[in-house]
Order: sequence, then C-alpha cells, then structure tokens
Amino acid sequence: MSGETTITMTGNVVNEPELRFTPGGAAVTNFRIASTPRKFNKAANAWEDGEPLFLGVAVWRQQAEHVAESITKGMRVIVTGRLTQRQYDDKDGNRRSSYDIQADEVAPSLLRATAVVTKATGNAQGAPQQSSGWGQQPAADQWQTQGGFSDGAPF
Repeated sequence: MSGETTITMTGNVVNEPELRFTPGGAAVTNFRIASTPRKFNKAANAWEDGEPLFLGVAVWRQQAEHVAESITKGMRVIVTGRLTQRQYDDKDGNRRSSYDIQADEVAPSLLRATAVVTKATGNAQGAPQQSSGWGQQPAADQWQTQGGFSDGAPF
C-alpha cells in the first residue's frame, strides 16, 4: 500500500509467541523481538553492544498458526512487514507510543541454526493438515518423489 513504512528486522524472540483468535475466527499470533546493534571499539579492541530495539510483531491467519507452532522464545528470526505506531494512555495517564510490525513474513535466521522446512498443506477450508516446524524430519526424500528430480541429477 502507498505511504506505508516497510521494515525488515532480524532479532531474537523475547517471549513465547501467543496464538489467539478474533471473535470472527481469524488467528493472530503476537510476540516481541529485540535487535541489539554491535560495534567494534578500536580503542578497547572489543565488540560493544548498543541499545536494544524492541518491537512487537503481529502475524495473521494461517501464518499465525504456523508461527505459533514453529517459533519459540530465544530463536533468532527475520521479520518483514509494515511498521505501525499506536498511542495509548498508561495507568498514570501519560500518553505513550508503541511500535509494532504487522508481519508479512516471519522466518528463522540460519546464521547460527539449521531448520527443516515442511510445506503445510490445506484442506478446502485452508486449514493446515500438516504442521511446519524446526527439528522435524521430512516424510520422504523430496528429490525422489513426484514433482522432484527423479533422473538422479542433483540440481
């Protein structure tokens, strides 16, 4: 959409993702991520951490269910979406702002981890029949089944 601020952020999940459903039945998963910049201090000959940036993340619909099944506190993730701001009054009546990402995509960072990805398939209503997640083994060798390469060529 025109005029929206898009953002991609890499950071660590700081709380367990929480899956909820709206009264209309739409799934939404919320969690927070933190990104801490690092810079090298030549005088001290050491890396130093800067101030962390914390942002809330909201993921909707079927992807919300996938995120709730796949992502846990402490994982490093890459989130891309639209940056939003909401204002509210705290318990003392002070005006505050909160910044969140309305996620279009959420993915594990493979900088220091590995992942096994399983394609989620849906039924007529679009509900997943098979979950995707980290650490799951594929049901079969994808390259030797229909739709893969069966001629023995690696790529």
